[in-house]
Amino acid sequence: MSFAIIPLVFTIADDALSSVPDHLRSASLGAGATPWQTTVRVIVPAATSGLFSAVMIGLGRAVGETMIVLMAAGNTPLMGWNIFNGFQTLSAAIATELPEAARGSAHYRVLFLAAVLLFAMTFAVNTIAEVVRQRFRRRSHEL
Repeated sequence: MSFAIIPLVFTIADDALSSVPDHLRSASLGAGATPWQTTVRVIVPAATSGLFSAVMIGLGRAVGETMIVLMAAGNTPLMGWNIFNGFQTLSAAIATELPEAARGSAHYRVLFLAAVLLFAMTFAVNTIAEVVRQRFRRRSHEL
C-alpha cells in the first residue's frame, strides 16, 4: 500500500516545505539560529498546513483504494474480538456484493445505505481536516 501513497505524500510535503518564504529562513539564520533550529522552529511550523494536507490526502488515498484495502484486510464478513482476524470494509462490501444483490431487495438497499454512510463519514473527516488545515494556515500567517 505504501508504494501507492508515499510518492504522493512526499511530493505534496516537499511542495509545502519549499513554499515557505525565503525571508523567514534568512531572518532565522541571520538571527544566529542553526539550520536545524531554523527547520524545526520556523520552516516546519510555517508549512504545517501543507504537511497536514499531505498526510490527509495520503490517508484518504489509502482508504479509498478499495482493492488494496480489500486484500490487506482479508475481506472476511464475520467479525470477532480478535483484531488480527480479517474484516470487511464498507467500500469492499459495496464492491464485492453489489453485483450479486437483487435489484430492489433489502440487501440492495442496505448496500446503498452503506454507500451513503461511507459518503457521510468521508464528508465529516474532510470537513474536520479542512478546519484543522485552516487553523494551521492562520497560525503560520501570523509569523
